[in-house]
Amino acid sequence: MAGFGLTGLEARGIIRDGLWRQNAGLVQLLGLCPVLAVSSSVVNGVSLGLATALVTGLSGALIASLRHWVPDELRNPVFILLIAALVTLVELLMRAGLPELYAVLGIFIPLITTNCIVLARAEAFASRNPVPHAALDGVMMGLGLTAVLAVLGGLRELLGRGTLLSGLELVLGEPARNWVIHLVPASAHYQFLLALLPPGAFLGLALLVAAKQWWEARPQTRAAAAALLIGEQ
Repeated sequence: MAGFGLTGLEARGIIRDGLWRQNAGLVQLLGLCPVLAVSSSVVNGVSLGLATALVTGLSGALIASLRHWVPDELRNPVFILLIAALVTLVELLMRAGLPELYAVLGIFIPLITTNCIVLARAEAFASRNPVPHAALDGVMMGLGLTAVLAVLGGLRELLGRGTLLSGLELVLGEPARNWVIHLVPASAHYQFLLALLPPGAFLGLALLVAAKQWWEARPQTRAAAAALLIGEQ
């Protein structure tokens, strides 16, 4: 990527990598601590995922803009300092604007500083590419993680509580409490602990990884079946 501008082909490649081909949660298996701990519901997972995407996007752009002025021997400390400053900004904004959601997510907001996804993209991509590329890569990596958190959180919430979008009032206010989807009546007091506890998160993530690999292996499977059929004829 010699030029500073971001072409359509380059943008499509970065988007595909972040959302699918190099998905942080399903392919690189980075940031597993928040993936497993916060994905007990859609709202919690998406909220932390979007906060992470904001940090990865901003840190990517900032690190890419400073990459020529940071000595190699100081690169990691400088990157961590910049990321920590951005995470502190996001934490303060969330604490001021969404205090109830911040209380639920707790320690996982400041821990974005040490999230392997943020540090890995800063070192592997942002420090080697222009600002537009690094910013888009950071946002897409964060959104790829957000998608995994949303799907995993939805599965665990449906199986564990029989609901979908519980806790939405933490983000959109008290009226959003009526938007929660109850597949099991609240009066039934349904709860499936395996889905809500850490083992359920491991099993759910394993199923998502397997599903992605199965989907990508379909063309090869069809080609092998066709070759076998032709050989038998």
